[in-house]
Amino acid sequence: MVNTVGTEHDRNLNSEQPELRPHAGSYTRLVHVVVIDDQPRMVELVTGFLEENGVSAIGRHDGESGLAAIVEHDPDVVVLDLMMPGLSGTAVCRALRAAGNDVPIIMLTARGEVSERVAGLEAGADDYLVKPFALEELHARIRALARRRDPAPTTARIELGDVAIDLGARRVWVGDEEAAVRRREFDVLAVLADPPGAVVSRLRLYEEVWDGVEEDLHSNTLEVVMSRLRQRLAASRQVTITTMRGIGYRLDVSA
Repeated sequence: MVNTVGTEHDRNLNSEQPELRPHAGSYTRLVHVVVIDDQPRMVELVTGFLEENGVSAIGRHDGESGLAAIVEHDPDVVVLDLMMPGLSGTAVCRALRAAGNDVPIIMLTARGEVSERVAGLEAGADDYLVKPFALEELHARIRALARRRDPAPTTARIELGDVAIDLGARRVWVGDEEAAVRRREFDVLAVLADPPGAVVSRLRLYEEVWDGVEEDLHSNTLEVVMSRLRQRLAASRQVTITTMRGIGYRLDVSA
């Protein structure tokens, strides 16, 4: 189910929340987000969705209190409405950058005009979304920006039972034999292995491996790559890829 917000209909919704599906395994740490929008219902929907998906979210309804929340809580990502009465989104963005705060900012724009997008980006925003937008897309962009703030891994090699993955060299071994994985197969395996045992949704794989390219989203590309990847790992006695019907995939490692 795709949850879209930012339409006139959202302002008249009752208190019932839309169906929310957690993205299990999307984060390896708790991610903090501040959401700033002068529409209380918008803030309620966005923060509620993010909380259900493993994100710590704080909502504010004006630029002044939003700026104070950013300074106080030092979030990983800020979701900021461009046009607000009082201190606007661009003013908040400029104030943060002038103070040397490099927190990633996703700017929300109402009309999507080029001038609005340019204004937000020139003020220091890292990304933008045009209302109405899908909550899943906002979540994907937050994950992408949050990953940029993650510290570099201490090791480029992952050991999973009898399978070894060298992230730097992009090589995979099953036992003592190297598996000849292709680029997409390696990228899918790397996502499944971070961390192993977590369910990874199809949407996340498309976002991280194919950058959410529209033509790939509606094809069987993922199934083809997953089938080939299973063949590469077939010799393993400890590592298997499990299909979670209707959800995604999980990399299982046995003792």
